[in-house]
Amino acid sequence: MDTRHVLVDTTLGPVTIVASGDAITGLYFRHHIRRPAQHTFGRVVGGDHDALLVAAAAQLHEYLTGARRAFALPFAPTGDAFQHAVWRIVAEVPFGETTTYGAVAERLGDRSLAYRVGQAVGANPLCVFVPCHRVLGATGKLTGYAGGLGRKRALLDLEEPARISAGRLF
Repeated sequence: MDTRHVLVDTTLGPVTIVASGDAITGLYFRHHIRRPAQHTFGRVVGGDHDALLVAAAAQLHEYLTGARRAFALPFAPTGDAFQHAVWRIVAEVPFGETTTYGAVAERLGDRSLAYRVGQAVGANPLCVFVPCHRVLGATGKLTGYAGGLGRKRALLDLEEPARISAGRLF
């Protein structure tokens, strides 16, 4: 499979977007927790030589400027069945809304899975695209984010007008 990546400058700092075949498989910040080794990202693609990576970079920029609320890209993250179940639920959290690890665990059928949900959220290789920044602690507290809590706060602040207009603060 043809694995390749592009480096994108964003308001949150440099981002690496990785694609394999015809799907996006990763989005990583420079000091991302659990960032895979650089060599696993394949060859670097520059300019406009890869339509999928160009589209992913454009949609990310649109989101970060407030012009986009959802992504229309093919995704193929690597993970186990439990992680995929968690990521599917997280992907359903609408722009401007948040949920908790416990609520995701309840949707999986067992609130005691909240810790495992947190681990799966932390292992999300598509952060921002699969909006794990929208998952908070039980009291609405910001907890872990592979890109750093500052970025998590910035992403939530970006979506703040939608949360306020909907009457949801957490």
